[in-house]
Amino acid sequence: MLGVSRETEHRLLRFADLLGHWTRRVNLVAPSTVDHLWERHILDSAQVCAIAPRTAGLWLDIGSGGGLPGLVCALVAQDILPDTRFALVESDRRKCAFLSTCAREFGLDASIHAARIEDLPPQGALIVSARALAPLTRLFALAQPHAGPAATFLFPKGVRHTTEIAEAQETWRFTATAHASITDPAARILECHLQGRI
Repeated sequence: MLGVSRETEHRLLRFADLLGHWTRRVNLVAPSTVDHLWERHILDSAQVCAIAPRTAGLWLDIGSGGGLPGLVCALVAQDILPDTRFALVESDRRKCAFLSTCAREFGLDASIHAARIEDLPPQGALIVSARALAPLTRLFALAQPHAGPAATFLFPKGVRHTTEIAEAQETWRFTATAHASITDPAARILECHLQGRI
C-alpha cells in the first residue's frame, strides 16, 4: 500500500473506521461512499503524499473536512516525510472536532485551525493541498497568500482537470504536472508551481 509500514497501514485502517463512525453524526463524506472508504477516500488521499517533495517544512491543507487529504497525508508522512508539520484548515467546528480527535489519537504533528483560510495570517507553507474544494483558479487565489517561496501545490482533480488548467491559465502563471490517479483512470493529481497572477 504505497510503500508505507505495516504500522501506518493499520493506522490508516483505524482512521477509516473513525471516519465511518463519525460520518453517521457529522457529514464528513458522502453517505453513498461510506462502504468504499478505503478506495474512494483513503487511497485517493494517500497517493497525494506519495508525490509530495521530500523536504521538511509546513504542509497546509485547505478545507480539510474529514481529513482528506490532509490527515491521511499526515499519517503517511510519518513514514516518508517525518520532518513535515501539518496545518489543517476547516471552518466547520464539528469537522474540526473530528480532526482534533484524530490528531491526538495518532500523535500527529498537526495543528487544526477552525477558521476560513482567508482569515488566517500567511502560513509560509512548503506544500499546499486541497481536495474537492474549488476550481483551480479559486484554489490558487486561496492558497497563494499562504505559500512560501517555491511552494508545491497538490490538488486532486477529476475528469475536468484539463478544463480547469486552461481556465486558470487565463489568470495565473504556473506550471502543472498531471499525475495519474491510482483510484480513478479519469482523475489526476495536479502538482503545480505558481509564479503569480497575469
